[in-house]
Amino acid sequence: PPSSDENLAWLETDPTPAAVLVPIVQAREPAVLLTKRTPHLNAHAGQVSFPGGRIDASDADPEAAALREAEEEIGLPPSAVCLLGRLRKHITSTGFCITPVVGVIPPGLPLRPSPEEVEALFTLPLAVLLDPSCPKREKAFLRGRWREYWVWPHPEFHIWGATAAILLQLAALLRQQAHK
Repeated sequence: PPSSDENLAWLETDPTPAAVLVPIVQAREPAVLLTKRTPHLNAHAGQVSFPGGRIDASDADPEAAALREAEEEIGLPPSAVCLLGRLRKHITSTGFCITPVVGVIPPGLPLRPSPEEVEALFTLPLAVLLDPSCPKREKAFLRGRWREYWVWPHPEFHIWGATAAILLQLAALLRQQAHK
């Protein structure tokens, strides 16, 4: 796949630092927790995403930003997250440099999505991520140019763009670990 660094050529300013939490629910059938953003937001309205956002000056690091945003967006207590590490940064064509922070959370947490930011919470099973036939490439004319992007199958939600690319990184890492 093309590197997210190629998006730098299309940006008119330096990308804004951001962080997302990639929460893996440690259930009997592990899954990645995702959100669908509300349709009225200014950026990425109605899209599937991880909890996250801009890194504030008050955030000590991307991990702190990801945990803060997850608590604000879905009511996930930072103490419930066991951080595992970071994936490669992902630069979006909309001007963000995202640091994905992977963490494990227990099943059954009483999460409270913010009605201002989150329309729905849902999961994507790790079994789907481990299936190499699942991610597909699609092509569309977006913001004045043809773009190719990854899409992950889900019966209800369209998982594409930066979220799909970050999931692809996670899938590659998990598959690599499974073969060791």
